[in-house]
Amino acid sequence: MKILSNKDRGFSQAVENVCHRAAHQNTKVEKSVRTILNAVRREGDQALQRLTWRFDRVRISPDRLRVTSKEVQGAYAELPSSDIKALKYAANRIRTFHRRQRRRSWFYRKQGVQLGQLITPLDAVGVYVPGGKALYPSSVLMNAIPAKVAGVKRVVMCTPTPTGTIHPALLVAADLAGVDEIYRVGGAQAIGALAFGTSTIRSVDKIVGPGNLYVATAKRLVYGQVDIDMIAGPSELLVIADSASNPSHVAADLLCEAEHDEEARVYLVTTSLSLARRVVTELTRQLGQLGRQMIVSRSIGNHALAFVVQTLNEAFELSNRIAPEHLSLNINRAGDYLPRIRHAGAIFVGRYTPPAVADYVAGPNHVLPTGGSARFFSCLGVDEYIKTSNVVAYSQAALRKATVPVVRLSMLEGLDAHGHSMESRWT
Repeated sequence: MKILSNKDRGFSQAVENVCHRAAHQNTKVEKSVRTILNAVRREGDQALQRLTWRFDRVRISPDRLRVTSKEVQGAYAELPSSDIKALKYAANRIRTFHRRQRRRSWFYRKQGVQLGQLITPLDAVGVYVPGGKALYPSSVLMNAIPAKVAGVKRVVMCTPTPTGTIHPALLVAADLAGVDEIYRVGGAQAIGALAFGTSTIRSVDKIVGPGNLYVATAKRLVYGQVDIDMIAGPSELLVIADSASNPSHVAADLLCEAEHDEEARVYLVTTSLSLARRVVTELTRQLGQLGRQMIVSRSIGNHALAFVVQTLNEAFELSNRIAPEHLSLNINRAGDYLPRIRHAGAIFVGRYTPPAVADYVAGPNHVLPTGGSARFFSCLGVDEYIKTSNVVAYSQAALRKATVPVVRLSMLEGLDAHGHSMESRWT
């Protein structure tokens, strides 16, 4: 982990590089993904069969694509009771938090005019669950539970099965989250099936969930046919620490985020050069104790940076420029600094709030904006699964009062049919 002081010559350029980390969109697989999506659109289930064999080396017929309810219930017997208990604990916490986000339709009436908004849930949502370098039942809970809280009637899950089976933890998590349909298909072809539909998999209105470059590209390409949550990039964590921070804790949090994949980005911003050096020492020590050493070492070696600044004011200015996915405040009186934060996906306040607790059981969603998009994107929540329709109702008397200004504005814009539609009520 390289340490840079704001007095160092390369400090400003390093900050610029971090701030523009998502500037160059990776399009090297776009041609392949378009071919996959077009095949699914044209051939449906046949394309899913062929592509699943090609990419996962699994032969599967259309009648075996969908996981049966018997298989889902059988997963409970395969999973240790302690794991089931932990998943239930997390599901309850996530559901409780997201219930507080629910919005209701609202209306008001004044002088013969009724206005308002009708809030309705989406009809169908697709949840993509990766099946590569790690197991993600927590992502099943985080993506599906808010959909059900919002009132989505049909939640569909797709996940690849390179081993020919789905891990029981994913099936239990799906059941606890209220997922209605589960399919054994992954990759860009799964995104195509969810977007366009096949004989077996009916299309959805929105696709959510993380995935590899092929999945992310497919989501981007089907946007407009369906809605998507976001184009997620590599995981990120920025820790703001002071001289009193425990270097062991800071290092552990950085490693926690770095173990997601080789492209994960972790940053330390601190007012103490001494702490930065001790954190680097701790990273080396703790790395040897981890199971995913190769992934973590590549993430840390290629992307991790420690920025040393003079004051906490500078630290928060730098953090707002970077707009990290996860922001950890490992400082004294951390809560006092919340008003200074403008851009962050999730904020972990205080020395005893490690990001890991929010990844699993705190309750707020762990699907967050990456690559600096926290400047304009929000975390996943119930609002992502609803839509609003404006409602307008005029009485005859109220419309008469509005006729003159509408006619004037329609003439101003050269749209005289608009004005005529108003005047026709009185002629």
